Amino acid sequence: MSGYLRSPWPAEDGGPMRLQALPPQCRLALDDEIAPRCTARKTSMTTMTVLGAPGEVYLLTHSAIRSRFGLPTAARVERIDPETLTPLARSPKLPGGPMWPGGMAIHANGDIIVVYGRWIHRLDRECRIKAARQLPEPLAYNSFVVLDNGLIVTKQISDHVPARLSVLDPVSLQPVTEAVQCPEPSIARLSAVGGTVYVVGTASIMRFHWDGKTLVRDADWRHAYLSDSTNSYGWDAVIDGENAWFMDNGRHRYAINMIGRGVNPGANRLIRVSLANSADAEAHEICGRPGGSITNPPLVDPSRKIVIGYDSANRHMTAWRYGKGGMEMLWQRTPIGCASHMLLDTDRGLIVTNDYDRRSEAVIILDIETGDMRARAVVSGITQGVVFPSPGWNNDIYWCSMGRVARIYWPQANRPHASRAPITSGTS
Repeated sequence: MSGYLRSPWPAEDGGPMRLQALPPQCRLALDDEIAPRCTARKTSMTTMTVLGAPGEVYLLTHSAIRSRFGLPTAARVERIDPETLTPLARSPKLPGGPMWPGGMAIHANGDIIVVYGRWIHRLDRECRIKAARQLPEPLAYNSFVVLDNGLIVTKQISDHVPARLSVLDPVSLQPVTEAVQCPEPSIARLSAVGGTVYVVGTASIMRFHWDGKTLVRDADWRHAYLSDSTNSYGWDAVIDGENAWFMDNGRHRYAINMIGRGVNPGANRLIRVSLANSADAEAHEICGRPGGSITNPPLVDPSRKIVIGYDSANRHMTAWRYGKGGMEMLWQRTPIGCASHMLLDTDRGLIVTNDYDRRSEAVIILDIETGDMRARAVVSGITQGVVFPSPGWNNDIYWCSMGRVARIYWPQANRPHASRAPITSGTS
């Protein structure tokens, strides 16, 4: 991740491989005898938090109602207080045009990069604009990745226009090569490792390598994941070093939640594609129920060889152990209102996810080996989170759920010999 600031969490999902894994300094010192507490703040449409230098927390939000009337929308970046969530610095409105939750990351050069709508902005750490550029396609762009050489790669989101990869200089924000056209459209956000970019298209997954001058499509690596299915397109891919993992049936009717919002009649699937050989691939139904759908990536723990898939439309989660012997189901949990990007505490084997029940949202922590609940904190709000959480600086979690941002924290240090009973709290 040499293209990003050396921070515990400089970008969505922790980095371009989308492993969503907490670094060692951010692991959760969970105390099973102390309920987590929650501080929440209402916002406009919240997308993510990222961390800069110690104590720096940045929040990305955007407008949305204007888009219903065909009007251009804008984003905003705030540096917020790590505990109270109040703004300490705030950018001006960043023009975006068409609405879609964008992306933010702190580049290795120390600046904040924001892609929202069809604009890219570069800000300093006090949220002041240093550079801006309108992107070429008249569509919203779906965030970006930073390659190890520091170059920024972004693309528009569309299910009917072939994706075009723009490679941009991180200072001038100007293209360093002509845009590279993909053979099909793409809804999913990009993933990357080193100088390789992974694109989940509307029917296949493919990759492009930076050759020093441009991105070149790997003609020997492409998997048509919908060739044997009538499902709809896939979402973001997790790259674990050996496989690419993602889920399909991504078309949905999300308004304020994902429950029952699937469009296609089939069941959504977890898909694995080997990075060494794209013909080595498999797909597994999450729960087999009709109308399955998601809008985000699975969760993968390479150290335990466990992968978590879910069906947000049908409120279901499944865990598998994977390896040379294939996929072995470990556990299932239902009903569970999970739809957001997640967090993984690899050291302690914990999953941070959401549980929405049509009335309110909670953040829950599960044991990855068993699916048992270890903690629960109510964050409230009428919308189900489908965006990006992050760790904080002091054994805490920032949760983003469209209309609010919340901080979940433990007020005391761990006690010895704690029980493993689940604990629950409400919003403070």
